[in-house]
Amino acid sequence: MSIQLYNGVKQKKSSFFSTQTIVTIIIFTFVLGPFNNAWAKELQSTPQKWVGTWATAPQLVEPNNMPPAPGLTGNTLRQIVRVSVGGKKLRIKFSNEYSLAPVTLKAVTIAVSAGGSAVKESTNKALTFNGKQEVTMEPGSVMYSDGLVYDLKAGADMAITILFGSTSPTITGHPGSRTTSYLITGNNIAHSDFSQAVKTDHWYIINGIEVDQSKHKAAVAIIGDSITDGRGSGTNKQNRWPDVLAQKLLEEKKEIGVLNLGIGGNCVLRGGLGPTGLSRFNRDILQQNGVRWLIVLEGVNDIGGVRDSTAAAQVAEALIAAYSKIISQAHSRGIKVFGATITPIKKSFYYTDYREKARNTVNEWIRTSGRFDATIDFDRVLSDPNNSSTIIPEAQSGDYLHPNEVGYEMMGKSVKLSLFR
Repeated sequence: MSIQLYNGVKQKKSSFFSTQTIVTIIIFTFVLGPFNNAWAKELQSTPQKWVGTWATAPQLVEPNNMPPAPGLTGNTLRQIVRVSVGGKKLRIKFSNEYSLAPVTLKAVTIAVSAGGSAVKESTNKALTFNGKQEVTMEPGSVMYSDGLVYDLKAGADMAITILFGSTSPTITGHPGSRTTSYLITGNNIAHSDFSQAVKTDHWYIINGIEVDQSKHKAAVAIIGDSITDGRGSGTNKQNRWPDVLAQKLLEEKKEIGVLNLGIGGNCVLRGGLGPTGLSRFNRDILQQNGVRWLIVLEGVNDIGGVRDSTAAAQVAEALIAAYSKIISQAHSRGIKVFGATITPIKKSFYYTDYREKARNTVNEWIRTSGRFDATIDFDRVLSDPNNSSTIIPEAQSGDYLHPNEVGYEMMGKSVKLSLFR
C-alpha cells in the first residue's frame, strides 16, 4: 500500500477494490483479532497541530446518487457545510478513495455562506496545494490543502466551491448530506451567486475541515449509521442529533469540534451500505486529528439483517466483541469512548421478537459491562413510557426506526457536557 505526501502529512493510498472483494472473508478477523495499528503509530509520531471542525465519511457514490447533468467535469460545484469549532487557520481534506481515475481540482475556494447558493464575497479565499492552485488526485488517494489563514467562526455555514477538470466515472462522496449543493456549467469559481445552478442533496470529494489546534481545543468523533447521518432530519436545517450537540457545546463556549462519521444503512460487522464500521474505524476515527472522545451508536442494521433467533444471538455476541475491540484501540490512543444504546425498533420494518432480544442484549452490555467510559442512553431517551420497545410517537419520522427532528433534538440535548473534560 503506497504512501502519498500532501501538505507535509502522509496519507495512505487505499484500495477500494481489495476492501470490497474480501470484506466478507476478513470481517471476523476484525472482530476477533487486533486492528492493524501501523498507521495509528505513524500518526502518534507526528505532533498534532490541527483539530477537526467538520467531517463526513466517504463512500462509493451509488448510480442514483451521482452528480446530475451537466456533471462535474469542467464545471463548478458549490457545497455547504456547517463547522463546529472556530479557528484562525484552516485546511480542507479531500478524498478520491473510490475513484477509478484521477480527479483534477483546477481551483478551490472557501467562503461564508450567504444563504442558499450565495456567498459573502468579502470572505471568499482561494486554497492552494503545495503552493499551487490546481492539483490532481490519484485514484485511491486523500489529500489536504495547504493551511489557509482564515478567521473561521464557530458554527458558521461555509461554502466550498470547486472548479473541476477531469473526473472519474466513479465518484467518492457522501450521499446523505441533508444539505443542498449547487452545480453550474463552466468556470464560475469567482461568482458569488449560483442561482442558475442545478441542485443536488449530496456531497462529493470533500472529506473534512480542520482548524489550528489551541491548548483547550479538541474534537468528539461519532461513528454510526443513518440515525447519526440524520435520516428524518430537515434538509438544510442542520438538525441531526450531532448538530444539536454541537450547538449545545457552542452555547456553553466549549472549544470542541463535533465530527459526524455516520453512514446511512451502515453496519458494524458486514453488509449494509458503505464500508463497515469496523473496516472504516481506523480511517474515520483514528486518522482524525485532535479527537479526544468517541461516541459509538451503531448496530441496529446488523441486528435488523438477521433471519432467525440463532443468528440474532450470534450477531449480538459479535457486536459486543466489535465494541470491545473499538474501545481497546481507541483507549490505546488516549481517546475516551462513550457507548450509545441502540434506539427502539418496535413497529418498524426491523422488528421481530428475536431481533428485539438481540437489541436488549447489546444495550444491557453497553449499560452494565463497564467497558465504555460512559453510557449515553438514547434508548431510554426515545422510548415510549407506555411501551419501552417503541419510539415515542411524536419523536419518530414515520417508520418507527428513525427519529424525526423532535427526536434528534431530544437525543442531542440529552448528552451531558460533563463527559467532555
